[in-house]
Amino acid sequence: MPLEASLLEILACPACHAALREDTAAGELICTAERCGLAYPVRDGIPVLLIDEARRPA
Repeated sequence: MPLEASLLEILACPACHAALREDTAAGELICTAERCGLAYPVRDGIPVLLIDEARRPA
């Protein structure tokens, strides 16, 4: 279930404050900053923006 565009516009990466982009196939929000790139899970349509829950880039 995709997030509303208005919500995605105001969300930011908790680690570096960069914008997030949605990866609906993986069910994640991904930080757009090259130096960060953390991937935050979306569970039941709710973004889990906790650094401890984020996946590090490969």
